Amino acid sequence: MSEFVLPVRVYIEDTDAGGIVYYVNYLKFMERARTELLRSYGYDKPAFWADNLMFVVHSVQVNYRSPAQLDDELQVSAVIEKVGRTYFDVAQQVRRGDTVLCEGVVRVANVTRDGMKPKALPTDMRQQLTG
Repeated sequence: MSEFVLPVRVYIEDTDAGGIVYYVNYLKFMERARTELLRSYGYDKPAFWADNLMFVVHSVQVNYRSPAQLDDELQVSAVIEKVGRTYFDVAQQVRRGDTVLCEGVVRVANVTRDGMKPKALPTDMRQQLTG
């Protein structure tokens, strides 16, 4: 499956007192890339809400390797790694040039908005995500 890449600039609001990116902000960068990846497939959040569906993060596995700093230009990637009946896994990296700063796998579950119950991914979406 193809890699989606979102460019991100590090702003002062992303850093801690030492001028390095605060660890949780890598997860925010990854969220943006996953959202834009789905949008590139034609799926935006309002469309799912209209069908009483929504995506929630089920689990995250993250490895931090090297810090990003104020004003860095980063590339945040997202690749669909696995598609299950009610979820999909996204392999993600935050890079500065060729250097991997952070990497992880995020499992995203599909649930109903009204009851937060697991729900099968729509058939057309499963087909598109599996390539």
